[in-house]
Amino acid sequence: MSEAAANLKLYDTASHAVEPFVPVRPGHVGVYVCGATVQSSPHIGHIRAAVAFDVVRRWLLRLGYRVTFVRNVTDIDDKILDKAAAAGQQWWERAYIYEREFTEAYDALGVLPPTYEPRATGHMLDMIDLIRRILDNGHGYMVLDEAGDPTGDVYFDVPSWPHYGELTHQKQTVADEAAAVADRMGPSVDNAGDDKYNPVDPADASPDKHDPRDFALWKRPKPTDPPTARWSTPFGVGRPGWHLECSAMSHRYLGDEFDIHGGGLDLRFPHHENEMAQSRAAGWGFARHWMHSAWVTAKGEKMSKSLGNGLSVPAVLAEHSAWVVRYALGSVQYRSMLEWSDQTLAEAAAAYERVTNFIERAAAAVGGQPARDEIEAMGADDLPTAFVAAMNDDFNVSGAAAAIFTAIREGNTLVEAVNTGRYADLPAVVVAAWGVGIGDAATTTADDAKAMLRRVLVAVRAMLDTLGLDPLAEPWVNGGATGAADSGESPEHAALDTLVSGQLARRAEARKARDFATADAIRDALGEAGIIIEDTPQGSTWSLK
Repeated sequence: MSEAAANLKLYDTASHAVEPFVPVRPGHVGVYVCGATVQSSPHIGHIRAAVAFDVVRRWLLRLGYRVTFVRNVTDIDDKILDKAAAAGQQWWERAYIYEREFTEAYDALGVLPPTYEPRATGHMLDMIDLIRRILDNGHGYMVLDEAGDPTGDVYFDVPSWPHYGELTHQKQTVADEAAAVADRMGPSVDNAGDDKYNPVDPADASPDKHDPRDFALWKRPKPTDPPTARWSTPFGVGRPGWHLECSAMSHRYLGDEFDIHGGGLDLRFPHHENEMAQSRAAGWGFARHWMHSAWVTAKGEKMSKSLGNGLSVPAVLAEHSAWVVRYALGSVQYRSMLEWSDQTLAEAAAAYERVTNFIERAAAAVGGQPARDEIEAMGADDLPTAFVAAMNDDFNVSGAAAAIFTAIREGNTLVEAVNTGRYADLPAVVVAAWGVGIGDAATTTADDAKAMLRRVLVAVRAMLDTLGLDPLAEPWVNGGATGAADSGESPEHAALDTLVSGQLARRAEARKARDFATADAIRDALGEAGIIIEDTPQGSTWSLK
């Protein structure tokens, strides 16, 4: 475990405060993030949360924690059933098609696979047991027919649980800025209905409810529901309520109490409020911290299908490289609204050029790229203090990116020194930051300068890797960074491009220094290897003979 782990702080939605993070179990972090309702194709608004919590997970790993990361799939609900019927599909067929699309989007954008990815339909017994606990504890009720038999409808009794509303601060007089934003922007990106407490769920409009706030734990089938979308239980034939699913699945994989429950800001109410109420009413401690990522907006409006501005992930990736899209999605802190625009993508593309230009030039100057194993093994305590401080401050990605580009700027100064031999001109701040064991610039040798540059190169790639953006890691090395993922480019070609690009960077530096002998030697060596170099006003390109 790194020393830096002791300084991690995160904002807890429930407490309205940035709090020190202390895990339930020393050395281990359990995280549950609400995943996709697989009713249709993923769009950028959906994927922003996945990227945000992927960065959270990667930083926890870099701090030295073992992380159990659970992201569910909601594969049964009214929206899936209705859309499948309208399209002439089996509901489970539709769910699986779009589950695959979400998985492909996660993979394309470098989101690490979860430790577990449970489907709601695989956990019916867990849900039935949870309902029993809630009923036994006096916090739910079954609806019976005239003969006294269960109808299939079971509700959570909100008035019986005095803590209801604590997550979203509905009983407090203190202003909740996040709640105000949520109310202004509206409910879930997938909402299509007027019921405040559970959108598009006919069960929650039932006159059988004792209180308008009560929500469905289990519900009888609609007349249009196919026979395959109903399960027999002690409460009657039916299917689970949306909120119940996540409570049951998080408990199955993380136990009575776990560290972090995450999701999009739109899920705070009613979904997470109801989750917290039913889980604690069942006798569980449930989530210790609640984290919510903000929306992606377009021209100030929340990106959603109802507004017609939801950009599908495949459409975006057809026009922009996956690395650029990931950088754009993850370039601001998870709690900040992210405006999606051409400028956002242009800034991400410019960042890619700065990053890859430095990595290639630095590797050429020091004689090769560090291995991925070395990058992955670099712990938080070995990273620049500014980067660590930013990430420990509630995952402040903007501050972390600033630290990366500060290191790149200093690294470029070292590249220039190595290539020109002017070590005495190195700024004192660069030597102080990277020159462990080196007195000052006046006594710096060629080996010293290369050693410092290599430290910068390793640190920059490790910091980028923490954000899922090391260009020499998967999936970027196989085309994701250049937009070639769908072009048929092989891994071998991608590796060759990395090697040749490094040589071309060395040749460009030699030509800039008017060292034409070295430049010609590099060109000739590449030519002997079967590589043709073409010099253009925009730079040198290569191809195979």
